[in-house]
Parts: sequence; structure tokens; C-alpha cells
Amino acid sequence: MTDTAPQPAEKPVTTKEDILEFLKENPNFLQENPDVLDALIPPKKRAVRGQPADFQSYMIERLKTDKNEAVQTSREIVETSRANMNNQQRIHEAVLRMLEATNFADFIHSITMDLAALLDVDIAVLVVEADGESIPQIQTTGIRAVPEGTVSSWMKDKTVMLQDDISGIEAIYGGGATLVKSQILLRVDISMDTPPAILAFGSREADMFSEGQATDQILFVARVIERCFRTWLHLPA
Repeated sequence: MTDTAPQPAEKPVTTKEDILEFLKENPNFLQENPDVLDALIPPKKRAVRGQPADFQSYMIERLKTDKNEAVQTSREIVETSRANMNNQQRIHEAVLRMLEATNFADFIHSITMDLAALLDVDIAVLVVEADGESIPQIQTTGIRAVPEGTVSSWMKDKTVMLQDDISGIEAIYGGGATLVKSQILLRVDISMDTPPAILAFGSREADMFSEGQATDQILFVARVIERCFRTWLHLPA
């Protein structure tokens, strides 16, 4: 007597009636599985009572929506790229302006006046901590002094801080504080021989600066300022 291998059970045949019954019992199936529509060939005519539903208009609307979303995404990418290029050009102009300074006063003017115009902000201020006695060049117009420890208190361990929807700090902006509604503060480490400092940019627009914005370009400006300061004041790094 020979053993015969068990035959695999035949897969039951799914009929059209089975599918229709399934869809009737699961009316949300297509809504929950919209990708199924990509495999269907919709009817070309509008549905009327008692006839199959017409998916063609739905698919057309879906394609239009997909196209509109793609166009919108492309437009946003282009606008972002243009904004980045514009910002980069502003940064380049700002750096060149600082490098073109013919004396220290002109250099300070390029920071506190020219940078504000080139970077499209309302006010730019360089704030340096006082050491209780004197600070080299602190009498130069455009530099504001604050008590020792202030910079660390404001910045904590951060090198850059962006804040929106704020009230300007008088210690930083003086009489222009009432104008400031958002700001970016950049730590400026000029030298081991100089007190801590920050470069502050203030804007009257409450959302000009906010957390999450890219800061690599403006941090580059801060690094250039540090090196220019060391050159003008003959300081070590």
C-alpha cells in the first residue's frame, strides 16, 4: 500500500456576488483604502439611480488635487530658494562692508548702522559687559555697556537666541526698545582678554525672528566681527 501526498485545499473562488456583498457590508472600505481606486477602471458615464457609482469624477478631482499640491510644493521650494539666495547676498554685502572699514569708528558704524540696513532689521546694537572699571573703546558711539554677568544671564550657554513677540530691552536698545517686537542675540567672543559681548538685532515685526529659524549665516557674520575686532584692537584669539 502506497501513501499518497495530501492535496492542497483548493482556494475558494471569489465571485462578483461575493465582492458586492462584502462592499455592502463594509461601506467604508474604499474610504479606508483609497489606494484601491488606482487599480479600478471607473465608468465613463455619470451615475444614475440604480446604476454603478461613477468614480471618474472623483479620480479627476483627486488628480487635480495632487497636481495643485505638487505645484504649491514646487512654488514654496522656489520661494524658499530665492529667499535663501537673497539672505546670502545680504550677508556677503554685510561682510564686505565691515572689511572695507578704514578705521575702528568706521568698523563700529558698519556694525551698528550698515548691518541694520543690509539685513533689513530696525536696529543693531553691540553690547559689551563692563568690568567695573573700564572697557577699551567703550566710549565709541554704537557700543552699549551692561553690568558684569549680564551677557551670561541673558544667553545662558547659548551662542544664539531668537525671540518673537517680545518687548525690547532698554539695556540693549536704549530709547529704541519700545520699537523692538522680536530679536536675535548673538554671543560675540572677541578675545580672552576682553569681556563678553553680544550683537543684537531688533525688529518691529513680532515674527521677524523666532525659534527654529536657520542661524548659520548670521553666526558667520558674528565670527567675522570677532576676527575684525581682534585685528583692529590688536588682540589675540
